[in-house]
Amino acid sequence: MRVVTERASQPRASLSAPAGLIPRIVIFAGAATVVTGLAVRAAGGILGTDFPPFAVAWAPHAGPLAAVSLLVLVAGVVAGPRVATSLRSPFAFAGFLFLLALALGLALNLARHGTSGWYAIFDTSPRGNPEATNEYLPGLPALSYGVRFFLDRFAELVPAEPVNVAGHPPGLLLTLHVLHIASAQGMAVLCVGAGALTAPLAYDLGCTLLGDERGRLAGLLTAFAPSLLLFGVTSADYLYAALGLGTACLLVRRRLAARLLGAAAVAVAAFFSWLLLAMAAWAAIVVWRREGLRQAALLALACAFAVVVLNAVLSLWVGYDAIGTLRATSSVYHHSIATIRPYWYWLLGSPTAWAVMAGLAVAVPALRALVLRDPAAIALAAVIVAAALLGFTKAETERIWLPFVPLACVAAAAELDARRLRGVLALLAAQALAVELLFFTTW
Repeated sequence: MRVVTERASQPRASLSAPAGLIPRIVIFAGAATVVTGLAVRAAGGILGTDFPPFAVAWAPHAGPLAAVSLLVLVAGVVAGPRVATSLRSPFAFAGFLFLLALALGLALNLARHGTSGWYAIFDTSPRGNPEATNEYLPGLPALSYGVRFFLDRFAELVPAEPVNVAGHPPGLLLTLHVLHIASAQGMAVLCVGAGALTAPLAYDLGCTLLGDERGRLAGLLTAFAPSLLLFGVTSADYLYAALGLGTACLLVRRRLAARLLGAAAVAVAAFFSWLLLAMAAWAAIVVWRREGLRQAALLALACAFAVVVLNAVLSLWVGYDAIGTLRATSSVYHHSIATIRPYWYWLLGSPTAWAVMAGLAVAVPALRALVLRDPAAIALAAVIVAAALLGFTKAETERIWLPFVPLACVAAAAELDARRLRGVLALLAAQALAVELLFFTTW
């Protein structure tokens, strides 16, 4: 690979001996968590998943198109670094990243079940995935009495809705209704098309925080991140990841207009997923580390104000009860499979599963960036720790925490040695393909 600049190729600093122990300690704790989970499961204990801490099941299988998956992944590994150094136009490179993420995701999800693997999770027919009944399309009949009735009664409807509808605000279901999307294929097109924007958006975020060259690394890491390819292409959380990342891109810009627009975007994003409120917290911590506490407080207040205003307007206009919806969602969660997932295990199990599936080759440089006090890495660590401590998400974080994966890629890009980029991308691609062929991942 031809290196563009010395700054892009070299990590920014070296770790001191004590600081260098921290990534090793974290890796050891993660490995111990995996071993403990598998040991408990082998002994007949119940932790809430078949392969703790991961939401997967051992089921080796290669479909007839697995060779196509391999060829596309190899082509991506070869072409990605080359294009990053030769395609100088930011807009053209962003377009390349979108097409790359799209191609890699679609190709990888051919490996087990062919083209039906792109939409089976949303298909409620006998040919689809049994999990499809818990997805969004079965919730569309709730809109049969109109949008106003749906929003006015949403909090009361939550307990009777499919799990994923009940676990989120009504934004996505309302979007499906407005766009007249009622088929599994249509749902897949929406999620995959929107989700593939994560790679160019990560490039934009990386440019803002690290400069163009390292922003390119962030975009490529995001395009190859295993969890985005495995759990993203076949879930609505891929769309949420793009939505949340778009808000993050606006919030960390220095211009006031961009930050105000970002605050409004947070309010809209939270209407789709409660998790995306974390993007405001992440951005506020980044701004605090870069610009001081005052600017961070102003940003946090702007985001809070936007969320309150949007929900107040919806309440007065159509009767939408955001607080009642959140309470109903919490009640559903606390009476779900979460009841058999012990807090003591998933306190470490959830972040471990998320970090491993985000990509081992991403997690290590992201840890290095955290030790070296990179603002993006510090902010991400704070969000992950808070999410784990709160315990609202026990397991399935490979999918549910997808919006945090591009943030990890941006943090990793700060300390990645670009001379090793092709090798890192090869490791990410190999990990993604191995998981796809060896495990059933539901999504």
